[in-house]
Amino acid sequence: MSESESQIRYDRVIETVVLLLMATGTVFVFSAGATLRGGFELDQFYNFTTLKQLVFFPLAVLVMVAISRVDYRRFSIAQRPPGYSLTPYLAFITLGLLVAVLIWGVERNYSRRWLDLAPGSMYISFQPSELAKWVMILFLAAYLERFSVDRFWSRFVPVCLIAGFVVGLIVIEDFGTAAFIAMTTFIMLLLGGAKLWHLLLPIPIALPAFGLAIMSSPTRINRIKSFLDPGNMAYQARQSLIAISTGGLLGKGLGRGVVKYGHLPEDTTDFIFSIIAEEMGLAACGFVILLFIIFAVAGVAIALRCRDRFGRLVAAGIVMAITIQAAINIGVVTVVLPTKGIPLPFISAGGTSMLLTSAAVGILLSIARHGNQPEFNLNETIPALTGLSGHDNESA
Repeated sequence: MSESESQIRYDRVIETVVLLLMATGTVFVFSAGATLRGGFELDQFYNFTTLKQLVFFPLAVLVMVAISRVDYRRFSIAQRPPGYSLTPYLAFITLGLLVAVLIWGVERNYSRRWLDLAPGSMYISFQPSELAKWVMILFLAAYLERFSVDRFWSRFVPVCLIAGFVVGLIVIEDFGTAAFIAMTTFIMLLLGGAKLWHLLLPIPIALPAFGLAIMSSPTRINRIKSFLDPGNMAYQARQSLIAISTGGLLGKGLGRGVVKYGHLPEDTTDFIFSIIAEEMGLAACGFVILLFIIFAVAGVAIALRCRDRFGRLVAAGIVMAITIQAAINIGVVTVVLPTKGIPLPFISAGGTSMLLTSAAVGILLSIARHGNQPEFNLNETIPALTGLSGHDNESA
């Protein structure tokens, strides 16, 4: 097989998997959004999650294709003329939005996470923390390509302070996303060559800070108490298990589930996997999990075959973020983890999450197409993995 044929194969695997996940999400969001009322008013289109999802699906595909045409090196800051890299602009925009949402954000479900960009009957909302999740991956990869983090005070501490500032802005209203970004930062720094004892030093500060964030919110405390006490299980978690257990192997049939009729809150978003389990059974759940596994394997192959350090780190970060989000969401739905608002990538309803995740996949596809990869070889796997933490440039 030629090098170009090998590259196209992994591109198509990623594209096919993502399209299947998006299509699955659109079908089940439409099913989960069914109501007993029947009918709807067309002028209230944007109030119907199921119909909005039909718009976001093709739009997300267009975003993915468009971003995949952009050379991923446009996000690198190493040895580039001033103004070339897009990462600094995205970072400043993200910080501005994170501050803005604390001031002008709209409160929903007891948290202020959204900015209404077009208020009214045709409202368009945006969640800055979702953007921060992906921009942090680009920023960390760019920083780790440009600088060696072997130096504690001059290189490691500054990047930790920046990540801590972003996490601090988010944790006020969104503990789950803040914890996810903190975990992503830890893993990215580990892949980028940071010394393990450097990474362990901030833990005595980070753990009490997250503990304080939990204790300051009665909702967060109640979720943890309910998780630790099965006899006092939260209503939503109990309904999720009922939906999964009644689905059996092949489910009740598409559209024939009953928990979506007011019994399971957030059925189109965080708990969409429960609807899949009830209506199409264990077989469909296994299919969804298999798609995420295939995505992870193909994504890791793209990361391993990319020759430059920045591309390897970005690809690894994107694949890691998507697969970990999927694992956390499924863990929450099956009550293996405490309830938290982490969507199932490509499947849960939500325009911000779907569009930004699709953009991230577009960058992954760009790495596959512009990374000038060599032929993937099992004998090169270990050296390539070692290269994730190596330094291709001089440290400043």
